[in-house]
Amino acid sequence: MLYDIKLEIDYEYDMVATVGRHLVHLMPANLPGRQRLISGYLTIEPTPAERADRTDYFGNSVVEATLLAPHQSAIFRVQARVERYDDAPGLDVSAPLALLGDQIAAIRSMDSMSPHHFLYASPRVALNRDMTAYAREVTAGAATTFSAVSAVNSALNRYMEFDPEATTVETSPEDAFERRRGVCQDFTHIMIACLRGIGIPAGYVSGYLRTIPPPGAEKLEGADAMHAWVRAWCGQDMGWIDFDPTNNLIVGSDHIVVGWGRDYGDVAPVRGITRTAGDQQSTQSVDVNPVERL
Repeated sequence: MLYDIKLEIDYEYDMVATVGRHLVHLMPANLPGRQRLISGYLTIEPTPAERADRTDYFGNSVVEATLLAPHQSAIFRVQARVERYDDAPGLDVSAPLALLGDQIAAIRSMDSMSPHHFLYASPRVALNRDMTAYAREVTAGAATTFSAVSAVNSALNRYMEFDPEATTVETSPEDAFERRRGVCQDFTHIMIACLRGIGIPAGYVSGYLRTIPPPGAEKLEGADAMHAWVRAWCGQDMGWIDFDPTNNLIVGSDHIVVGWGRDYGDVAPVRGITRTAGDQQSTQSVDVNPVERL
């Protein structure tokens, strides 16, 4: 699939800001065999006094921007064209769940794709007794790692209700799990905690979701903003597979990857510090539209 992506994130401050320093993860990724960034650019208003484009430890594109001119708003815009290939998994050749620990232990690499980084607690995802017990319950009888992850993915979709008003970006997975409602960030953090609790490495993926559904299909939850989903390591033969618990899907060509990490903190769309006073408001708009090939 070929997509045109437009995003705008606006921050409005009650008082004039004198300095802003931001880390930005917004540009779609280049992933050989999975996704190709054909063209893309990020603009920031006001124009940064300093800007550096680099790649982080996990291979994600990140922009460091410093705003030194006084400003009462900051606007981040992305326009990109992306080709997304259908890389849905075929047969389940994942490790038996009982043997996954042995396969993890056999891996000596500590590169950015190593499952070791995604097996334990991270800054925004603690291991939680209740979520671990829930994961054990819903995966009872699962013979393979893939089937266990699929069981958690489907169960959470039934257990949780999508509710944009129920949580904020700072809500913990424990609180969202107790409330049984939240947005894609909450669904994703909860599923990561569940999987890690039963010994399955899991990471956080940030990206975009197709805005216009196919004819006759319902619009997916989270399609009007940036989206988040889970990447789970299913053993040496199957590797990393992406799951969307918000929509109870195995991720396919409707999901465009921006970046991934241990949790939201590693790939937050815009993160930083602003020197100002009072409150701030933010708005976000996203359009992901299929492009017809000539």
